[in-house]
Amino acid sequence: MTLTANWTYPTAIRFGAGRISELPECCKALGISKPLLVTDRGLANFPITQATLDLLEKAGLGRAIYADVDPNPDERSMAAGVQTYRDGGHDGVIAFGGGSGLDLGKLIAFMVGQDRPVWDFEDIGDWWTRAKTENIAPIIAVPTTAGTGSEVGRASVIINSQTHVKKIIFHPKFLPSIVISDPELTVGMPPVVTAGTGMDAFIHCFESYCSPFFHPMSAGIALEGMRIVKTYLPRAYADGTDLEARGQMMAAAAMGAVAFQKGLGACHALSHSVGAIYHTHHGMTNAVILPAVIQMNRSAIKDKVCDIARYLNIKGGFDGFVDYVNELRVLLNIPQTLGELGVSKDRIDDMVAMALEDPSAGGNPVVMTAENTKDVLKACF
Repeated sequence: MTLTANWTYPTAIRFGAGRISELPECCKALGISKPLLVTDRGLANFPITQATLDLLEKAGLGRAIYADVDPNPDERSMAAGVQTYRDGGHDGVIAFGGGSGLDLGKLIAFMVGQDRPVWDFEDIGDWWTRAKTENIAPIIAVPTTAGTGSEVGRASVIINSQTHVKKIIFHPKFLPSIVISDPELTVGMPPVVTAGTGMDAFIHCFESYCSPFFHPMSAGIALEGMRIVKTYLPRAYADGTDLEARGQMMAAAAMGAVAFQKGLGACHALSHSVGAIYHTHHGMTNAVILPAVIQMNRSAIKDKVCDIARYLNIKGGFDGFVDYVNELRVLLNIPQTLGELGVSKDRIDDMVAMALEDPSAGGNPVVMTAENTKDVLKACF
């Protein structure tokens, strides 16, 4: 194994209940006087969003919001957001919400400084060096779910509306300058969202730990992230007002996003392709696919999974871990098949082709082929 890699780690994080009150101070620290808050349309009228806008307005920062954001946003939403930013004379972005709001907020802040199409910055080789960095807007990220960890990420996922393929857009300056991680903002998440986002955090950690790439710091973070999810996700699901559990899950989500610098795998590659076609919830889709991917990779990850089981105090080694995953899915009322998410078998070949092209595929412990990837998808029905 070649012990060579390029590593970076996250940004300034203000973590703790009630710390959303520090948002005006964060804007001042970054020289933002007219922020644009970017969130998804489902969250726009929630009390936490309106209270945040009230906070900004009281501090003399306006209450501008862009919320034309779908659960799986595309470049049209991004372009409209960029136009809103420019028309309003804004000087910074507050990315607010779950994965879609955070991802699109970061993209808007990035694209206001570019004169090339967003697809020119896909996470391929050194394409990110094409970007003009001087006009990228400052970003403050405020997560309201505990799953994607996009608040500490250097990339955003966006659907190409023409090809219906999810693309990962990357640049180091996607990393927000400041994160406010306030568990009080997640209290209103319904149990189904808590389950889906929590499983996403777990699978980020699991896939990154099993990835064959060398990144021992990420591996350690992934292991501890899984332990936190095992301890606190059932509590957060059972009682949405449990602030300790909510806070621990926010930490686990950020840890998963840091950990997957080591790589992801077939679960995410397939989830991206399924979501691009059927607009399913990303974390929930991952949770449905996970057992089949574990079996797909068994020969390559058995020893690592036994390590995970020991650390999580799960008896039975590999098979014991599989049993735990299945029991957790039952506890969280995760659908057992993709069909229950509204996914049809009719487009299996399309989903396989898209998954094989997804950047996450390269981190799978077993080389993904059309045959074994199709077998995994079939097993999910």
